[in-house]
Amino acid sequence: MSLITLNDIFFAATERNLDRVMLYREAGIWRPISSVGFRRSVAGMADALRQWGIHKGDRIAILSENRPEWTIADFAILLLGAVTVPIYSTLTPEQTSSMLRDSGASIVFVSTEHQLRKVQAILPETEIRKIVIMDQVLIASELTARCSLMDRLMAEGPAALDSQIESIARSVQPGDLATIIYTSGTTGTSKGAMLTHGNMASNINFSLQGFDMHPGMSSVSFLPLSHVTARHVDFTMLYHGVLLAYCPFIENLPATLLEVRPSICVAVPRVYEKIYAKAESQARGFKRRIYNWALSVGCVQKPAILAGRAPGSLAWKLADKLVFSKIRDGLGGRVEVFISGGAPLGRELAEWFATVGIRVHEGYGLTETAPVIAVNTPVNHRIGTVGKILPNIEVRIAEDGEILVRGPSVFKGYWNRPDETAAVFEDGWFKTGDVGNIDTDGYLSVTDRKKELIKTSGGKFIAPQPIENSLKLNPLVGTPMVLGDRRKFACALISPNFSVLEEWARDNEVAFSSRADLVTQPKVQTLYEAIVENANSRLARFETMKRVILVPDEFSPQNGMLTPTMKLRRRAVEEKYRKQIQAIYADAEEAINR
Repeated sequence: MSLITLNDIFFAATERNLDRVMLYREAGIWRPISSVGFRRSVAGMADALRQWGIHKGDRIAILSENRPEWTIADFAILLLGAVTVPIYSTLTPEQTSSMLRDSGASIVFVSTEHQLRKVQAILPETEIRKIVIMDQVLIASELTARCSLMDRLMAEGPAALDSQIESIARSVQPGDLATIIYTSGTTGTSKGAMLTHGNMASNINFSLQGFDMHPGMSSVSFLPLSHVTARHVDFTMLYHGVLLAYCPFIENLPATLLEVRPSICVAVPRVYEKIYAKAESQARGFKRRIYNWALSVGCVQKPAILAGRAPGSLAWKLADKLVFSKIRDGLGGRVEVFISGGAPLGRELAEWFATVGIRVHEGYGLTETAPVIAVNTPVNHRIGTVGKILPNIEVRIAEDGEILVRGPSVFKGYWNRPDETAAVFEDGWFKTGDVGNIDTDGYLSVTDRKKELIKTSGGKFIAPQPIENSLKLNPLVGTPMVLGDRRKFACALISPNFSVLEEWARDNEVAFSSRADLVTQPKVQTLYEAIVENANSRLARFETMKRVILVPDEFSPQNGMLTPTMKLRRRAVEEKYRKQIQAIYADAEEAINR
C-alpha cells in the first residue's frame, strides 16, 4: 500500500459529506459538525494562516484541551505544509515556554482565557507573533494587535479551499515534516520528536487492520491530543468515517460515555483500572456473592471470549444479565471494540476484563514510532502480549533484550538534538528503550522500560511495572511505585485510592483528621502491608517488597507525579518523598543489623 499524507486524511473525511463528523457539548447539548462545516472551518483557518505569511516548515503550536477546534487548527496547519507543535494544556508556564522557544513557533492556538493568560505571561521569552483564541474572551488592549478569535477567522474565510491552498496541500509529500511532539518525559527532559506525514499516515494504514471501522460508528476523543496515541486514533477515526465526540476533561468522561454511547473505546490502562476498581467497590454485601458467582462463570468462558466467541450457556447469560451488562452499561452499553495503549495494561487486569466478557486489544508503541509497533486484533489476539508486529515495520530483540524497530513509521529524529538522535539509533534500528521478546507465533511481549529496571545491590534485576500493575488491582491502591535500585531489597511506595480508603476507614471506625493523618493510622498501615504481602506471594524472593511507604497525596498530572497520559514520573516521585524513602531504608537496615 502506498504511503499517504495526513492531508489525504482531511480530503477523505470531508469528501464523504456526512451529516455528523464531530460532536461537541455546548450548554448541555451535543451539537454536530458536518463534513461541509468541517471543511469550511479548516478552509477559513488555513486562509487566515496563509495571509499571515505561514509557509511550508513553519511551526505553529496548539495549546488546548480536546475540542473540534484542535483538529481544525491541526489540519489548517498541515494543509499549508506547516508543522504542528502540540502542547499539553496541563503544563506550567515554564514548561510551555520551553517548548515554544525550542520549536521556534511563531503562532499559537489557545483554548481558553486561562491558556491565554499563560501564554501572555511568557510572551517575551518566545517568538510568538500571533495568538488565535478558541473561546469567546475579552482581549486586553495590550494584546489586541496580536490576538484573533478563531470563530471569526473560520466564518470570514472561504467556504472551501481555494485552488492555491489545495495545490499546496496536495503537493505535500510523505517525507515532509508534519509535527514535533514533545515526549512526556517520565525520566528526563522532554524532547521534540520529528514525525513526517509518512510516519503518521503509514500507521493509519496498518495499525487497525482487522478492526471493522466505518461510518455509523462513534468514539470519544478524551485522551490528550497533544499525545501521539490520541492524535493517531483521531486521524484513524476520521479516515474511516467514525464519528468523534470530544470530551475536554477526563473527569467528564463517565457522563460523556453515557450520553454519547460510543461503539469504540480507546483508552490508557488508567481508565481500565478505574472501571475495574468501580466494579469491585460496588460489589458489596449480597451483591458480592452474586458478583463472585458471575466471575466464576466468566472464568470458565474466558477462552471463548478471548477467541472472539460469544458464550451461549444459560449460566453465562444469567451472569451477563446480572453483572457483566451493568459494567458495559457504565460505558454507554454499545462498545464493540476495546483498545488499550500508552502504557502496559497488565495481564491480571486483561484477565479480569475477559472474565466479564470484554476482550481488550492491547497495543504497544512510542512517540518516536508514530506510535504503533504491535497490536492485538480481533483476528490475532493473545492475552499477555501486545499483539503481532505491524506488517509495515521490522522488529528485532537485541542481545540485552531491548526492542529495536525500523520502518516507515520511525521518526526522523529529535528537533535540534543531533547527538540525542544519534544515540537512539544503531545501524538504522531505533532503540525503543523497552525490554521484551517475540514468541514463536510472532506475538510481542514487553517486560518493562530498560531505564526503569531496578538493579538491587545484590545484582538482581526487578521489572517494576508488572508488580505495580498487580498492586493496582486492589481498589484501595491508587498509584504504586516499586523502589529498590542499588538497594539490598525492594519497597513499595503507595499513593492510596483515597475515596475507597476513606470509606473503609469510616466503616472500620478509624478516626482521622486529614489524609496525612489517615495514612499514619496503625490499622491503615496494617491494611496496606497485607496488600503488599499478598502481591509478594506471587513474586520471586528477590522481588518481594520488604516495607511499605504510604503517602498522603493522590498522584496526578497537576501535581507533577504523573505525565499527562497518566504514566508515573518516577524521578519526581523519588525526589518529593526522598526523606521518607531514606528513612524507611535506614530503619530496615537497622532492624536487619540488630
